[in-house]
Amino acid sequence: MAAAGVTSFVSDPGFADNDPSDLRVDAARLQQSLEGLSVYGRPVGGTFADGVSRVAYSDADVAGRKYAMELMRAARLEPRIDTAGNILGWREGSDRSLKPILFGSHIDSVPSGGNFDGDLGSLSAIEIVRTLRERGITTRHPLQIVIWSNEEALTMGSRAAAGDLQTADLARVYNGIPLADNLRKIGGDPARLAEARMAPGSMHCYLELHIEQGGTLDKAGIPIGVVEGIVSIDEYEVEIHGFANHAGTTPMPERRNALLAAAKLIEAVQEIVTREPGRQVGTVGHLEVLPNARNVVPGVVKHSIELRDLSPEKIARLGDEIQKRAQGIAQQTKTDILMKKVEHDAPAVATPAIQSQIEAAAAGLGLKTMRLPSGAGHDAQVVAKLGPMGMIFVPSVDGISHSPKEFTRWQDCANGANVLLHTILGMDRS
Repeated sequence: MAAAGVTSFVSDPGFADNDPSDLRVDAARLQQSLEGLSVYGRPVGGTFADGVSRVAYSDADVAGRKYAMELMRAARLEPRIDTAGNILGWREGSDRSLKPILFGSHIDSVPSGGNFDGDLGSLSAIEIVRTLRERGITTRHPLQIVIWSNEEALTMGSRAAAGDLQTADLARVYNGIPLADNLRKIGGDPARLAEARMAPGSMHCYLELHIEQGGTLDKAGIPIGVVEGIVSIDEYEVEIHGFANHAGTTPMPERRNALLAAAKLIEAVQEIVTREPGRQVGTVGHLEVLPNARNVVPGVVKHSIELRDLSPEKIARLGDEIQKRAQGIAQQTKTDILMKKVEHDAPAVATPAIQSQIEAAAAGLGLKTMRLPSGAGHDAQVVAKLGPMGMIFVPSVDGISHSPKEFTRWQDCANGANVLLHTILGMDRS
């Protein structure tokens, strides 16, 4: 039975004047919340448009977390910090035998980042609970808001919840400080880290609203993205050995130029990844040249190769093709090339039923949708190990993210929050 004066989605299908189809978040209040959070980590004398540096465990992060907890209290939630530093808020449902619906995101940023990455999903979650309370509506399932700690560098909070973070990880140094000490700074307890773990199957589902961080939705003019999954990532380290020699006295035919070999391999990555249709991407983002002198033929080059796609089989095949091309380049340039896979992140496929529920919620709000993968990693990728997962994207203007110029139109923010709200209601009925 629902408490007196509270609408239950099970016992009152008519909803009288409290028709849930009319539910909308307070868009102005959501904007105000996002602008309020932006103060913490904003450049001195700057404005909202100047972005934010709210790096995990910084003083700005501590202040931003305090602000988010104040918003949770305004929504009649009593926030608690678990041993991994995650901020959690619980709202009882009308049926205590049901598993909770978990939803949220993060509020830490990259250095010189924007004000929407993570923030939108976290503060929309709070706004949704506040909206439900103001309309006197209680869901059947309990609702649990989560603001994950340190998503940007380590997805630390969600990894702890999934049991993927080990005690040994706490010895790692992050921004010059051991991770264990950083954790204590935000209210966590490294000695009791295991207590943050969530058991697989302990939640009804996990939902996350996020900006796309790419330009697909913005270019297409589509307000809502339904995430098919979060891509698999293969990371390689490449080490090329030639021979360092005098740039003025070594004839061109006799050179074993490691940088020339690297240039050819980098071009091969571009060619191999782009020659077939699909959303796969390949990136060489880190390069070291030794001895890195103007008048010396480069003797050693080290660089990265990163491949991403929703299909792990595809990027494994692309990696093999690049590996074969590397050996041909080595022979051509008289160098030795070692290409070693150093990391593989499995994809996280969104639950089909949740994808359909997101589309239904958007349709009910008159919003067009597009299915697309997430090329960026998210906490949802980790939490998918614990239960059904779904993600909602809203457009990033010009596809810009991790930059002070990151921006999502306020109407798109409200659209995303309302789709999340109605997806929660739909999953509550399922």
